[in-house]
Amino acid sequence: MRALIIVVATLATLGLAAFGVVAAQRANLPGSAVVAVQAAKPVAPLAASPVSEKIAQPAVQAPIAAPAAATPAPAPAPAAPAQPIRLAQNSAAPNGPAPAGAALATATPPGSGAAANSTGSCDKPGAMGLARTVEIDTKGGPAFGFEHFKQYDFLREHEVVLTFDDGPWPENTPAVIKALTDECVKATFFEIGEHATWHPEISKMVAAAGMTIGSHTWSHKDLAKNPYASDIEQAKQEIEMGVSAVHAAVDGPIAPFFRFPDLQQPPVLLSYLGERNIATFSTDLDSFDFKIRRPEQVIKSVMTKLEKRGKGIVLMHDFQHATAEAMPELLRQLKAAGFKVVHMVPKAPVTTIAKYDEMLRTQDKLSVNNTRPENAVVRTISGN
Repeated sequence: MRALIIVVATLATLGLAAFGVVAAQRANLPGSAVVAVQAAKPVAPLAASPVSEKIAQPAVQAPIAAPAAATPAPAPAPAAPAQPIRLAQNSAAPNGPAPAGAALATATPPGSGAAANSTGSCDKPGAMGLARTVEIDTKGGPAFGFEHFKQYDFLREHEVVLTFDDGPWPENTPAVIKALTDECVKATFFEIGEHATWHPEISKMVAAAGMTIGSHTWSHKDLAKNPYASDIEQAKQEIEMGVSAVHAAVDGPIAPFFRFPDLQQPPVLLSYLGERNIATFSTDLDSFDFKIRRPEQVIKSVMTKLEKRGKGIVLMHDFQHATAEAMPELLRQLKAAGFKVVHMVPKAPVTTIAKYDEMLRTQDKLSVNNTRPENAVVRTISGN
């Protein structure tokens, strides 16, 4: 009898042990491990991405006696940089109705733009920053500026584009660049070709600061007057020599952006610029800073006109000393009044014409006597 009891007890012990092994194996199945981790895993906010984020599957859990920690979710991938808003322009008839799709092709939120600093990329606390960067497609020579052209109205309320003519010029242009960079904003500079050949180091500085550089003829001649009005080839030379000179001074790409001196824009030359895929810029409001000698008057001129119009492409001159002095305070007042700066960049750079590049090179060869190096001709004989 005692032997029978011992056998029964042994069989019962073996059965319980087998049941425990099966239960432990079931507890270690992968599906159970995923459910356990997912139940304990906190819900993370969705990443702002156009593609759904993949959920990382945790590894199989260790035996219950030593449970594995939940695998942390990977950090969301950074969003792709936003591209500049594109203005798809083709204005064979500058004052005609805008073609379908000629307005904003991409809705880009304020502060974006791969081609220039935005508000988000400014490392200066309290600086104004850029609101937007827009890309201009200059195919067909579109024309901008409501003073003369009514087709393209790409600025929103309280947005401004800052433009400067007649540089580069010592002291004044560097002062304007400093004021702009101190506030993390950018502008477009329409340089005179001859000035650029005199001060190429300043043109390079403007480009290095990330500003957009266009051209403003070779020597600031009024192309609506003779001899240019009666000689299209001479007028083309004045335009193209300016393009070649600014391009050479920068020693790199410049924008196919052009502004006529005195805003005198003969239709035949507008057509020519269209053939060259160069955009023409008039203005929405002129500061008339070339008539002003005091910085506070420059500020008043710009602010009064902007408050009346609400937005616009602003024409100023980095050639003018009063404008250079006015810029820091003008930017502060623009910011205080709620105005935002928009930066224009070209879809593609301008292409120079070899004929005019060569004409530019001959400018330094007019004196056949200038064959000796400067240090052989000029030397200091007293003083430092």
